[in-house]
Amino acid sequence: MDRAGMDGKPVSHAGVGAAGAVRAGRVGPAVFVRLKMRLVAGNLRGSTQRLLGFVFTVIAAVVVAGFGFLTMAMLRLADDPGVAADVVTVLFTVLLVGWAVVPLLAFGLDDTLDPSRLALFPLRTGQLAAGMFAASITGVWPVATLVVMAGALVGLAGGIGGVLLGTVAVLLQFALCIVVSRLITTSLSGVLRTRRGRDVLAVSVIFVILAAQLPNLLLNGGFSGDPMAMLRDVASALRWTPPGMAAHAIADGGLPAVAELALLAVLTVAAGWLWIAALRRALVSADASTQGASVRNARSLLGRVLPDGPLAAVAVKELKYARRDPRGRVGWFAAVAVTGVMAFSLSRDGDGPTGVALAVAPACIGAVMIGLQACNVFGIDGRSLWMNSTAYATDRAWRTDLAGRHLAVATIAVPLLTLLAVVAAFLAGDLRWAVPAALTAWGILGVGLGVGALTSVFLPYTVPDRLNAFTGAAPGQGGVAFAASFGAMIGTALLALPVAVPVLLGLTWVCALAVPYGLLVSWGGRRIAAKAAFGRYPELLEAISKAA
Repeated sequence: MDRAGMDGKPVSHAGVGAAGAVRAGRVGPAVFVRLKMRLVAGNLRGSTQRLLGFVFTVIAAVVVAGFGFLTMAMLRLADDPGVAADVVTVLFTVLLVGWAVVPLLAFGLDDTLDPSRLALFPLRTGQLAAGMFAASITGVWPVATLVVMAGALVGLAGGIGGVLLGTVAVLLQFALCIVVSRLITTSLSGVLRTRRGRDVLAVSVIFVILAAQLPNLLLNGGFSGDPMAMLRDVASALRWTPPGMAAHAIADGGLPAVAELALLAVLTVAAGWLWIAALRRALVSADASTQGASVRNARSLLGRVLPDGPLAAVAVKELKYARRDPRGRVGWFAAVAVTGVMAFSLSRDGDGPTGVALAVAPACIGAVMIGLQACNVFGIDGRSLWMNSTAYATDRAWRTDLAGRHLAVATIAVPLLTLLAVVAAFLAGDLRWAVPAALTAWGILGVGLGVGALTSVFLPYTVPDRLNAFTGAAPGQGGVAFAASFGAMIGTALLALPVAVPVLLGLTWVCALAVPYGLLVSWGGRRIAAKAAFGRYPELLEAISKAA
C-alpha cells in the first residue's frame, strides 16, 4: 500500500525505488576518482610531515617517469632492433611483476585497495569494479608507469601504423598491470587482514629481497657469462608472455602484431573477469580478521625455568609479542636473510676477506642487526606502559624490566646466531671457525642490547598499531626512529671494535672475552637507562603514546 507524503498525496514505493535506482546508476568512475582525490587532499591537510612526504613522492615519480621514458626512447639508437625489443620485453615484465607485488607491501596504507571499505555501498559489482579501476589509475605512480611505457613507442615503433598499434599495445599492457594488481589484492584482502596473513606476507617479502640479490650472487659466483646472451635467453623465455607480446607488437607491426594485440586483449579481459568474480566473493565473505582466536594458557618453557616475579613476567610477555606481532618477525627475518646473503657473497668473492674473517664477519653483522630489535623496547607497549607506574617505584624495577626484555631477545637470538655462525663457517670452508664466530656474535649482541636500552629511553617513539608489517613509526616520528636505529647501529659497532677487530684479524683467543665484555656493556647500559627512565617517565610515556 502506498503511504501518504507531506502534502497528503500518495508516494509510490516503486517510484522511490526507481528514483533510487536512477541515482545509483549515476555513480560512475568519476565519482571514485573525485573521492580518491578528496581522500588524498584530506589526508594531507594539517600535517606538514605527510605533505612533505607527498611532495617527495611526486618528485620521485617524476624522476622515475623521466628516466624511464628516456631509457626506452634511447633504445632506437641500438644497432640491433632485436636487442631493443628484448630490453622492452624484460622491462615490461618487471613493471607487470612490480604492479603485482608492490601493492601487497603497501596494503593497509591505501584504503582503495581493500574492497571491504566499499562493501556497504548500494552499488553493483560492475560499478565497483569500474570505479576501483578508475581510482587505481588516479595517482602519480600510475601516470609515471604509463609515461615509462609510452617511451617504448619512441624506441620501437616504426611509421604511423606502428605508432597506432604501439599505442594500443601500451594501453593494453597498462590495463593488464592495473587489473592483475587489483585481482591479487582483492583475492588476498581477507587473508591480509588477519595476523597469520600478515605473517606470511612478512616472510614472503624476505624471499623477494633474497630473489633481488640473486643476480648479484650469480655475478660474484662467476656466472656472469655474456650479458647480451643472458638478455637474449631471458627475453626469449618471456617472448609469449603478455609483456613479450606487447613489446613485439610495438616492434614488429603488421598482421602478427594485430593477432598478438587481440590475444593480449583477451587475456586482459579474462583477468578483469576473474577480478570481478574475486570482488563479488570478497563482498559476501565473512571477515576472518574479526573471528575469535583461541587463548592458550600454557606457560612457556622460559616461564617454567625462571622463578615467578617481574623478570619472568616481562620476559614471557616479550616472547608473546615476538610470536604474535608481524613487525617483529620482519626484523628477525631481515637479519637472518642479510647475514645469509653476506656469508654466501663473501665466500664467493675472491677479493674479499680471507681466513676466519669469512665466518666471523657475517655473524657479527647479524648480531648488530638483531641488536637493533632492542633500540625501542618500550614502543611496542604504547599507552599501556602507564600501568608500570603502579609497580615500578624505583630504578631497580626499571632495571628488572629491561633485563626481562633483553632476556627475551637473547632467548631467540643466541640459538639463531649460533646457527648463522655454523652456516658462515661451513660456507667459509672450516667448521672450526664457528666457535669464534658464535662467541664474538654473542658478545656483540650484548653490546647491542646495552646500547638499545639507552636509545629506548633517550630516543623513544611510537610504534603504530597498523595492518602493514613495515610501518615502524607513527607519522611525524620517522626522524626519531631513524636517529634511534642509526645511533644504535653506530654505537654498537664502535663499542664492539675492541673484541671484533682482533678476532677478524686472526687473534681468535680474544673471542673468549667477547661474552663477558658484552654482558658488562649490557649491564651498564641497563643501569644508566633505568636511572634515566625513572627520572623521565612522563616524557617517555608521552613519546610512545602519540597518535598514529
